[in-house]
Amino acid sequence: MHFIYAFRPLRCFAIAAALLGAAGASQAQALPPGVHLGMTADALQAMLPGLERVLRPQRLAGGLAGSWHAEPAMVAGLSFEPTFYFAGGQLRRVEWVAAAQAAPDLGAAAFAEIVAWGRGAFGPELASSDPGSAYAAWVQGDTDVYAQHVVGDPRRASVRIVYKARQIKDASEL
Repeated sequence: MHFIYAFRPLRCFAIAAALLGAAGASQAQALPPGVHLGMTADALQAMLPGLERVLRPQRLAGGLAGSWHAEPAMVAGLSFEPTFYFAGGQLRRVEWVAAAQAAPDLGAAAFAEIVAWGRGAFGPELASSDPGSAYAAWVQGDTDVYAQHVVGDPRRASVRIVYKARQIKDASEL
């Protein structure tokens, strides 16, 4: 199976190359070349010069703000938009989201391909599902990686791939 790549060479997301790895065509990589969790926004811009500021950053727990995004990329037949989240001046989360309501299967095939890629890249997943969503997660060193497929409301079906800094809490924080 072939995947379409919609980025200029400097903005190529290794996620698409990693997904190609699921089809046996390439070696998997977690983040774009030279990009790593913990880097500053200036360093990220130097690695991916086409980044644009998000007009209204999405805010998440822990002070995370989705401050930067890049052009969408076609992965597994869906158009994924990447967003880069920062907290404390460091990259803490990279998220690719694709609307799947227009797909005949609401993104089920794309999610299955992403899970197959994850198994090849990281090993067996921790999985869960219910009638409205499915989830697969892996741990790679100090990074959590997960894929999510949401279909509870078919008008809002989506597939998400997330890389985030692993947060380990001690018993006093639980």
